[in-house]
Amino acid sequence: MENKNLEYTLGTKVIMKKPHPCGTNKWEITRLGADIKIKCINCGRVVLIPRIEFNRKVKKIITEEDEIC
Repeated sequence: MENKNLEYTLGTKVIMKKPHPCGTNKWEITRLGADIKIKCINCGRVVLIPRIEFNRKVKKIITEEDEIC
């Protein structure tokens, strides 16, 4: 198993492995806990997924430096 050190807080933007049907794979974290609520940046759709599944499906955490480029 792959052990990723993922550090995220409310408002963190992430890129998921599979794109949303609207065409983007960028999401913003809006709730943390046993489940994580993420909101699609393009269309605003909100999805609640278990933390373990989220950790498995996240591809990259977008940092402030990534947003500027």
